[in-house]
Amino acid sequence: MAPSTFKDPEFLARLAAGDRAAFEQLFRQYNAGMVRLATTILKNRASAEEVTQEAWLSVLTHIGQFERRSSLAGWIFTILVNAARRRAVNDGRIVQFDHDDRIDPLADAFDGRGRWKHHPELRESMTAEHIVADRDMLEHVEQAILHLPPAQRSVLILRGQRGMESADVCRILDITDCNMRVLLHRARQTLKSRLEGVLA
Repeated sequence: MAPSTFKDPEFLARLAAGDRAAFEQLFRQYNAGMVRLATTILKNRASAEEVTQEAWLSVLTHIGQFERRSSLAGWIFTILVNAARRRAVNDGRIVQFDHDDRIDPLADAFDGRGRWKHHPELRESMTAEHIVADRDMLEHVEQAILHLPPAQRSVLILRGQRGMESADVCRILDITDCNMRVLLHRARQTLKSRLEGVLA
């Protein structure tokens, strides 16, 4: 089911009425991304899965209170991030979403919207089929994402991979739009620099 269906008032009414099929559609769409985001915050897959379950229970319990001021996905991910932050505090972890002001050596690689000015060149033999088949490449990408600072990783997952609107990402992570753009920019720059050797 397309995420646009989740904006449909009829679908939201079905959720509020406790329609199991509607909830299952929602769960299939967002659960994997929720676990992944919680893992970036907590650095522990088991804790992330527990927090994700807690978030889903909260969604089920409070779906009638969803006021549609943001997207349904934004509301769900806000519940998740808040639960993950609570867990991080209880576990003694510090979750920092501020950016640092280090000078970025790749600052000129992206335009004002965070898009690459010039895409990195791929090996000539690398076609789309090779990329999909190349498990080693996927492992490099996953490892590079895992080694990003938590704030950058969270923004990259929500904005870059999940395709959420900027306003929702800012609301979920409780950061400014400017901060979100800086974090996304730095995440992309870091990934580019870490993967250039693999792609060369």
